Amino acid sequence: MINEKNFLFIILIVAGTGISAQIKDMFIAKKDSSGFVLTLKGASHLATLPLKCIQQEFPNKTSHTSNSDSDHVLLPRQLHPSFYGCFDWHSSVHGHWMLVKLLKLFPGIPEATAIRKGLNKTITVENILDEVKYFDMPLAKSWERTYGWAWLLKLDEELMSWDDMDGKKWHSALQPLTKKVLEIWANFLPKQTYPNRTGVHPNTAFGLVFALDYARAAKHAAFEKAIIESAIKIYGKDKNAPAHWEPNGADFLSPSLEEADLMRRVLSPGEFTIWRKGFLNAKSLQHLSVLPVVSDRNDLQIVHLDGLSFSRSWCMQGLASTLSPKDPLKKLLQRSAMNHLATALPHVVSGSYGGEHWLASFAVYALTK
Repeated sequence: MINEKNFLFIILIVAGTGISAQIKDMFIAKKDSSGFVLTLKGASHLATLPLKCIQQEFPNKTSHTSNSDSDHVLLPRQLHPSFYGCFDWHSSVHGHWMLVKLLKLFPGIPEATAIRKGLNKTITVENILDEVKYFDMPLAKSWERTYGWAWLLKLDEELMSWDDMDGKKWHSALQPLTKKVLEIWANFLPKQTYPNRTGVHPNTAFGLVFALDYARAAKHAAFEKAIIESAIKIYGKDKNAPAHWEPNGADFLSPSLEEADLMRRVLSPGEFTIWRKGFLNAKSLQHLSVLPVVSDRNDLQIVHLDGLSFSRSWCMQGLASTLSPKDPLKKLLQRSAMNHLATALPHVVSGSYGGEHWLASFAVYALTK
């Protein structure tokens, strides 16, 4: 068992000169070495990242498909008055989620006033209704499918469980967009004959995990049933995951682990054990425990691999929770989950916008899941 002292040493070694000073006291290893705890200092620093970028319009990747010259010339802020910042729509959405999450966990965070002021500007009734209209445009029904949809539901889920005056106001304002996402997702599920198995935004399993979390939190039984049926239909017979092909050079999700993370939610424990043994064997999990190499954090695609460390970590922790204490795979997964976190955490504060506009959300989710 790796102890707390060793993990803190790993963080400092991985961080390198300069970065190590920035992360000191931001993340503290738990005494039982089962994970890390985000401190107030860490939350405060991470909050500054989306606070800066949710109202930073450029650089921007709109991924907009033009219908005519009239919408081709619209600026990001005109296309998406709520979620125009942080380089792209989905990063803005999960930046909003992260700010809400941090404000809930640390009500006295120094940035509390700035967070409330910022979200009061972006999550308004008028802005959200314009966001809904975007999905009604020709050719837009598949836009942000399903990564952006998933983070929108995660934001709604976070707000619905918060007894706070501003939180209730934002949740109420968000409802038209939430209903629109639920509508288009429910219409899409029966048509999804095949899953998307990439390690980037369209990954089906990642989206369904967040959708299922939302459905259960909102007690949306029909949506939950549709998700479970879809997951079993497209993944239920999968065997021998090609985990040795991972990672792709731009992955921030592990196709194999995301699928397992979904199936542990939709199958009974006994069913999942049988399914997992046929899908991910010990050799595959050993391969996935090898840390990804990030050669250039200023490259917008290569830096995705830092995100892969975070998502692998939370998937491994979830998978480990299904195994008995005597199973050697449990220790492998728990140790690897910690190693991935320890390696990636220092680079959330690297100073590169390519990572900072989105990585903090992955870090907070991995630390607080």
